[in-house]
Amino acid sequence: MIKKEILEIRKQFTPANCAVTRICGCYVDAEKNKKTELKKTFLSLPEEEMFKYFDIFRKTLSGTPGKNLLDMEFPLDQEIPGGTQDFLMKLKASQLNDELLLEEFYDKIIEHYHYGENYYIILIHGAYDIPKRGSDNLDQFDASDDVYDFILCSICPVKLSKAGLCYNTQTNNIEDRMRDWLVEMPDVGFLFPAFNERNTDIHSLLYYSKNADEFQNEFIEQMLGCRIPLPAKGQKNSFNTIIEDTLQEDCSFEAVRNIHDKLTEMMEEKKEEPEPFTLDKAEVKQLLAVNGANPEHLEQFERQYDEYIGEKEEILASNVTNTRKFEVKTPNITIQVNPERTDLLETRMIDGKTYLLIEITDSVEVNGINVRTVERKKGNEN
Repeated sequence: MIKKEILEIRKQFTPANCAVTRICGCYVDAEKNKKTELKKTFLSLPEEEMFKYFDIFRKTLSGTPGKNLLDMEFPLDQEIPGGTQDFLMKLKASQLNDELLLEEFYDKIIEHYHYGENYYIILIHGAYDIPKRGSDNLDQFDASDDVYDFILCSICPVKLSKAGLCYNTQTNNIEDRMRDWLVEMPDVGFLFPAFNERNTDIHSLLYYSKNADEFQNEFIEQMLGCRIPLPAKGQKNSFNTIIEDTLQEDCSFEAVRNIHDKLTEMMEEKKEEPEPFTLDKAEVKQLLAVNGANPEHLEQFERQYDEYIGEKEEILASNVTNTRKFEVKTPNITIQVNPERTDLLETRMIDGKTYLLIEITDSVEVNGINVRTVERKKGNEN
């Protein structure tokens, strides 16, 4: 799902557009016991509760596509009877009115979701009349041929509020505050089916993880039946390792800077594209080839890419390069440079030692204090 499609579904979680028909929930304690369950028509909830739930639903569809919002396809063996996709299809078709299916759903989550404290499983069913989009790219709300029928699951930590003092309006006293168990924003969640190309895609789902660097692997594999993706941090580390091992002795400051500059340039060119900019294996190989990689080492690259990332997998460009800063680090010094001015840095050999030179063209501050450079001293003397 691209960002516009995600935003279109998020807009349905408001009082004016509410597409939610039914809500179910299960509160689970730290010992994996079901403490209480909820089954209601969503619009029967008090208005204040509805607003709180809307916040949770929107959060489950918040973040960056490719980082903590991930499109996942079901393997073919999960779409046959008894597979995970087949189970979710039955759950969706029941519109959350089948108690046996609900209990099985909760049991699967309790078995495969690992969280050492209390949490609240929220499951909703929704139906969205997809408006036609005219040639002027505006929605025609009075014209709709398709309905997007979906379920959204949010798994939220439940934590005890902090201790403290409060003002009691009834007793007119400052006193010890009652501690409550609060439902927090979701840790993980998923939307099924995916809403790709503004329509139902039963072969995919959208997965949410609050932590973009660490996923619930067992939950993804066993509960959803999908392949475990490489997190953003894993993509960055794997990409860096591949560059170092492929360039080897040619992995110079200039080579790495050129790769960074090229990626930054490519991302700038693609920033208006609706889908996140990704690199496949051939594109990464070409990037290394034009920056000095030995042909023999490029043969090794093929094996490494397949091992670290996956033969047919792509890398999200924003996961492997930072367009906001260019950083050079030694054991004792860290330098951050405007990525548009990496040309101000160069390496040079002086008296048998390698130095990193920084061209000074503007004023220089040290601990917030303006210092005089050689050029400014000469100017003052003149």
